[in-house]
Amino acid sequence: MAYLIQNALLINEGRRYQADVRIRGNKIEQISEQGLIPEKGESLINAKGKLLIPGAIDDQVHFREPGLTHKADLYTESRAAVAGGITSFMEMPNTSPPALTQELLAEKYAIGAEKSLANYSFFMGSSNDNLEEVLKTDPKTVCGVKIFMGSSTGNMLVDNAATLDGIFKECPMLIALHCEKEEIVRANLARYQSLHPEGIPVTAHPIIRNVEACYASSSAAVELATKYNTRIHILHISTAKETSLFRNDIPLSEKRITAEACVHHLWFTDADYLMKGNFIKWNPAVKSLQDREEIRKALMDGRIDVLATDHAPHTLEEKAMDYSKAPSGGPLVQHAIPALMELVAQGVFSYELIVQKFAHNVADLFQIDRRGYIREGYFADLVLIDPEKNETVTRNNVLYKCGWSPFEGDTFSHGITHTFVNGNLVYENGIFDERTRGERLLFNR
Repeated sequence: MAYLIQNALLINEGRRYQADVRIRGNKIEQISEQGLIPEKGESLINAKGKLLIPGAIDDQVHFREPGLTHKADLYTESRAAVAGGITSFMEMPNTSPPALTQELLAEKYAIGAEKSLANYSFFMGSSNDNLEEVLKTDPKTVCGVKIFMGSSTGNMLVDNAATLDGIFKECPMLIALHCEKEEIVRANLARYQSLHPEGIPVTAHPIIRNVEACYASSSAAVELATKYNTRIHILHISTAKETSLFRNDIPLSEKRITAEACVHHLWFTDADYLMKGNFIKWNPAVKSLQDREEIRKALMDGRIDVLATDHAPHTLEEKAMDYSKAPSGGPLVQHAIPALMELVAQGVFSYELIVQKFAHNVADLFQIDRRGYIREGYFADLVLIDPEKNETVTRNNVLYKCGWSPFEGDTFSHGITHTFVNGNLVYENGIFDERTRGERLLFNR
């Protein structure tokens, strides 16, 4: 197929400008600020009044397949992602079974090729006893290695000091980290169990999984990475204190230690637990207003490098359980960009910053081949946004398999109208074209 997008306001590489964009095959063929003449066979899209951005690249999702498909699967969640303007994702290894061998990792890639409407990559998982498998990972075809230095499911908590030392010393590729010090969390949990024998309130979540638990783990990771010059990427920063660990005085290309902020830590605060309850129970926890404001500031000044969702759905039945039993995590891919654009409308961020942190920087940080920018010769992963398409999030319009959203009741002023994945118009005004599948991400390493 060939498309000509006309009269769009491009948000790209720190600029906003009017231009036409020609898509031919799976690539962007031509960009012109002077306008392009339609050619025979092209489908025309009049984008006047709309924003055109590169498709977002989400470096942290949990799509639950294999083994946990009662919560979500690669088809349903990639479909929701595309509707939300996320054209590529990197999925975490804590499925069932966890991706702790190269064979299990390859099985996930096979499922992705069969089911995913978006482009995909899958992290290799680490445990206390699979270093040999980790070191077999191909950096050109796999986004990175994931270490849970904090609570996880199955055999994925890496808390052996010798194992951590070995991975940091020997792993030649990017290591993504969940950082919470398990000993602090367990001690806090035991204390609250004794204080509340009738049941812990969800408002205690940011106190149990507190600032100290996050900082102790993140700072230890930074210290170990500095010792071995390891390339680490610390996920979902949730505290003001942690932002001091990261630099903004060198370019992203020179950083060996990078950081990510998630949408929920930029939107919610601990005051929201009273209304939202377990629906905003994440690990690491949503914390104070001061923490949220400092994370926003660090995103803007360059200490935090990228945006992500940490999309991690659970069923309504699971979330309805008591705090101590309800799992942590929530669905976000469909509403991440609208929520971020709402923060632009509120004067918190700029369009340019959102595109930089959710597309450009992710592509650069992971060294993804020809994605994350609106450039001639790059893959045509593109999103059109109507800045006046008001929509309220309800149970009736969520696309997640779990059937709910932490944003229910919120009205967003920006709406996704078109999403291209590799030049295919996969989503248009609520209608999906599912004849094609996304492609495996490749990396220039």
